[in-house]
Formats: sequence, structure tokens, C-alpha cells
Amino acid sequence: MMKISRAKKKSGFAIIIAMVAVTVLTLLAGAFAYSMKVETRLAQNSDNDEQLLWLGRAGVERARWILAQEPGNYSSLNQVWAGGGGEGPETNGPLAGVSLDNFPVGDGNVSLKIIELESKININTAPAPLLQQVLTTQGANAGDINTVSDSILDWVNAGDATRPAGAKSDYYQGLNPPYYAKDAPMDDISELLLVKGVSLAMFKGGSVTNDQGAAFQHHHLGFGNAPGQMPDYAFGLQDVFTPFSLGKVNILTASDTVLQLIPGMDTTAAQDIQTARASDPPIRNIDQLLAAAHIPAAAQAQIKNYVGVLGSTYEVHATAHIGDYSREFVAILCRNGPNVDVFGFYWK
Repeated sequence: MMKISRAKKKSGFAIIIAMVAVTVLTLLAGAFAYSMKVETRLAQNSDNDEQLLWLGRAGVERARWILAQEPGNYSSLNQVWAGGGGEGPETNGPLAGVSLDNFPVGDGNVSLKIIELESKININTAPAPLLQQVLTTQGANAGDINTVSDSILDWVNAGDATRPAGAKSDYYQGLNPPYYAKDAPMDDISELLLVKGVSLAMFKGGSVTNDQGAAFQHHHLGFGNAPGQMPDYAFGLQDVFTPFSLGKVNILTASDTVLQLIPGMDTTAAQDIQTARASDPPIRNIDQLLAAAHIPAAAQAQIKNYVGVLGSTYEVHATAHIGDYSREFVAILCRNGPNVDVFGFYWK
């Protein structure tokens, strides 16, 4: 019978220990290398975050400068702030050749999208008839129109009195989870989702097959959907309302959908106004626009209560890029002649 010496046993055991030690050290070295890679990446991301923040701020400052150069008597979609080629004094002034896309700043670049909020209806100042017209044309059920309209007015206005179909804090406190009515102007249009009667479908609008480019493609004139039928709204409340604006809709920048929501306006008039404001030379005077749209005098007087030709409040989207990294920042700007102030800045 063969015998294994104690020395050979010790030698084999030592080899096993050495292999285990090498394996452990290899794993530790790999973990350390990975940890260093992660730390380096985190440090790089932190550095990029700081740079992207300043790029976003630089983009907002560029938007402020652009808006400060625009004429103070009207604003239109042909102007540089809206991505147009320029109009009037813009064509040979400081804004000539200015682009909103991929302009270099430091080690990166920034792209701007500027939205004039006067192109929408101010949710905080809209009267009941206008709210009801929006809901009717959207295709809301007849039973929801007064509920949503009254509830919006109750939400944005202080006081304990509740409108007939509206709601105050006593209603919202009965929900799960409970919350209080705002009793003050909205700061963000998504607050509509907290208002009694407003559904997510109503807020977003349309359906997966709805062509959003076709105004009122599926509206039901306030009769809504049949029992058991899924709602199909012509547009979303978020598409036509804003919490920030001077109050009057800019007839030169409003979409076809918003134009048709103005009391006294119909589909033909809205299309005629869009044609007139894009003509060569374009029409920029309210009276001339309404005359070009062949709107009766009585309707013109009604429409003038809701519209203007000047934009003063803007939502700026500044998308900053550094290599493969990008981040979108949003700011609210208010223009008063050559003075443009920032009233909000956040990372989206």
C-alpha cells in the first residue's frame, strides 16, 4: 500500500492556499478597479451636471436677449424667437442670422425652444362661458361640463362659497388621500388633475389614433361618449390652457384649436385669420385681421374681449449637450419692452 508523505500533503495544501489567495486577490483587484471606474464615472457625471446646469442657464440668457430685441408692439410666429426667419427690423438687426439650434457654449452646445404662453388661454382668468365652450368643443360629457367649469373656478378663487356644481376643501378632504383646494391661481397646469371632474384622458386629450394636427377631429359637441365607450377627446386641456399669461390670447400665435375656442369664432374664421397673418405682407392689426376673416361686426366686438397681438410670457426649453450627455431645463420669462425677467428655472 502506497503511503503519501506528510511533506507532500503540506505541499499540496500550500498550493491550494496559494490558489485561493490568488483568486481572492484577483477578485479584490477587479472589484477595486470597478469601484475606481464607478467613482471616476460618478465624478465625471457630477462635473457634467454642473457644466450642463450652466449651459442651461446660458441658454436661458440667450433667450432673454433674443426676446429683448423683438419689437414691442406685436409678436408673431415669423419672428426669430419662434424659429422663424425674421420679420421687419429683425431681418437686418442684431437678430439677423441668429439660430436657436445647437449654438456653442464652452465645451458644449445648447438648443432652444421658446413657447409664447399668450398663444393659450389663461386658466386662472378664464370666465365660466369660455371654460364651458372649451369643454363642449373638447367633447366632454354634458354632465361633466358644469362640474369641471365650476370646480376650476372654485379651485383658482379664494373664499368658502362653492359654486352649484363645484367643489371646495370639504369635498377634497373626503377623498383618499385627502387634500385641500388651492383657493389660489394655479402655478402648474398639471394642477388640473386635482380638480373635481378632470380625468387624465380629459387632461391629455385624444386617443392613440387621434390625429392631433386636425382640430376637433373627434369632438362630440358636448354630448360625450356613449355608455361603455372609451372617451375620445378632440384635444387635451393641457394643450389649450396655461397658468401664466397676460390673459388675452395672441391672435398671431394661437393654434387653430385655440382660435376656434374663442367665443364668436368659427372654423372658417380661424382658418382665414391664419391665412391673413401669414400673408405677404402679413396682417398684424386686430381690426384688419378680423375684417380679412369676414367676421360680422357683432362677433368682432365679442372676439376683441379675448384677443390681442402681443406676447409677454414665454416658456423656454433649453436643452444642453456635452458629448453624450444632455439635459433639458425649463424657464418662465416675462417680457416688458426691453426688460425680460426670469420667474422660474428648473431641470425637466
